[in-house]
Amino acid sequence: MSIHPIMQKLAAKLERTDLPQFAPGDTVRVQVKIKEGEKERLQAFEGMVIACRNGAQGTFTVRKMSFGQGVERIFPFNSKVIDKIEKIRSYKVRRSKLFYIRGLRGKAARLKEIDRETGKVRA
Repeated sequence: MSIHPIMQKLAAKLERTDLPQFAPGDTVRVQVKIKEGEKERLQAFEGMVIACRNGAQGTFTVRKMSFGQGVERIFPFNSKVIDKIEKIRSYKVRRSKLFYIRGLRGKAARLKEIDRETGKVRA
């Protein structure tokens, strides 16, 4: 399905270019702008990217464990509430959607860390 040329130009104007390259299996720290009354502050949401949806209105899903409870948050790539994204580490995965991580607990949920530049597993 193609987008109307005018809509395509508008989407290109709003597209963010300051975000780093990351993929499912990467641990990221997303700095989210939180507005409380008239004040605005940054809050970090750190977890593993378990899914990415590309396209004009692409999103990515980040999952973290908070006090033993799994918490997932879906962020649009071009959102104004995202201040910055830091890529912390990468893990070896063979799928583009890591929804199976939801059912794993403890040591079963571990993945092997890799260096994305060389593609080698870290010891």
